[in-house]
Amino acid sequence: MALAIRVLIVDNDRAHAQAMADSLQSVGYTCVMAASGPEGARFIKEETFDVVITDLVMNDIDGMQLLAQVNEALPDAEVIMVTGHGSVAKAVEAMQQGAFNFLEKPITPKRLRAVTERAADAVRLRRANLELNQRLDERFGFEGIVYASDKMEQVIQRIKRIAPTDATVLITGGSGTGKELIAQAIHQNSPRKGKRIVALNCAAMAEKLVESELFGHVRGAYTDAVADRVGAFEYANGGTLLLDEVGDMPQSTQIKLLRVLEENAFNRLGDNQTIHVNVRVLSATNRSLEQAVEQGRFREDLYYRLKVITVQLPALAERREDIVPLMEHFRQYFCKRHGKPGLRFSPAVRTCFFSFKWPGNVRELRNAVETMVVLDIDGLLDVDDLPPELVDTGPAPLPSGAGPSSLIGQPMAKYEEFAIRETLGLTNGNREEAASILSIGARTLYRKLDKYGIRSLDR
Repeated sequence: MALAIRVLIVDNDRAHAQAMADSLQSVGYTCVMAASGPEGARFIKEETFDVVITDLVMNDIDGMQLLAQVNEALPDAEVIMVTGHGSVAKAVEAMQQGAFNFLEKPITPKRLRAVTERAADAVRLRRANLELNQRLDERFGFEGIVYASDKMEQVIQRIKRIAPTDATVLITGGSGTGKELIAQAIHQNSPRKGKRIVALNCAAMAEKLVESELFGHVRGAYTDAVADRVGAFEYANGGTLLLDEVGDMPQSTQIKLLRVLEENAFNRLGDNQTIHVNVRVLSATNRSLEQAVEQGRFREDLYYRLKVITVQLPALAERREDIVPLMEHFRQYFCKRHGKPGLRFSPAVRTCFFSFKWPGNVRELRNAVETMVVLDIDGLLDVDDLPPELVDTGPAPLPSGAGPSSLIGQPMAKYEEFAIRETLGLTNGNREEAASILSIGARTLYRKLDKYGIRSLDR
């Protein structure tokens, strides 16, 4: 089996323990035998096991005592009780105290393997969830950025090279793609990370106030200027200034911004004193600045000064491998924020999210997850919790050159490999869940993963 499962068998009857071990080892389990309760207790204390199968009635240390020891020493392990007809009630009590199931003597190999496999599946599921959380926290994260796709990996590698420099950066991408988060990552990985990063949305300010927000003013500079004001450039001195939606900046302000970029100096409105600053400028836009330049709405010289380096963020629909990791990231965040721990997505919801076009990109996905968490009443984030726009979602278009159409004329094995890879992407690498969606056994899936050389999320 792809995920090794270690089984401890504890039974006073050594022949019976050996028979169970032989039956389980024949289907791939690694088994260790203990011929008494004290010996089993020693193994539990000194080694690690995924499943413990123990006789309920034994001398010195019985199955109930071993169950308590497993719960303390091996909290992720499952315990199966072996009982005679007269002690079934005791076995039920053991299940109430945490045992996974019980086997009533005489035990058939088929029943033994079936119950053990279910216990092993429970262990594998916990292990897969732990791996998922580790991937979300470690592999998929870079300064708060959650990703799994090759496209975002390229973006991350680019900003890792950009961050240590002082180059001006133009961040482009649709609304909700995470441009400000990228700017934060650049700042936090730069020598300026100990200083401020100041974000200014050029589209959210009245035109007559843009210059005041950027450069500040002195008292009396205009009618409503009743006191001196420090502008964003002065406030961000030594740090980073993000000009969000820079394409909406008034043309009258663009020439003054160009001067600051070239001379690192400016004047407050209404003041003749020149102020020198040391600020790194990042800018972001969801518009085409090239088109704005052609239409005469944006200065060409400022455009080239801002785009010394460009970072282009892909739309979420272009990096679908990131959808499930983002779902899980936001689920964890909002469950904690709204005090609703333990909520999980159903496979049907993941399919809907994976298929949706996400015109609002990551911001829209984030809002959808929060809506579901807030409104859920049954502990499962299922299709009944979906926002209206996600209901009856059609299948998402596959990237150009990908999918079954490109497999026409290929062997059936190619179709099978494609289906397995795409389903693993949908489940974020959870093999047990992928096997369930594909309607095949977990062990069958493991063999096919080996056959096609598929490793985790290597798509």
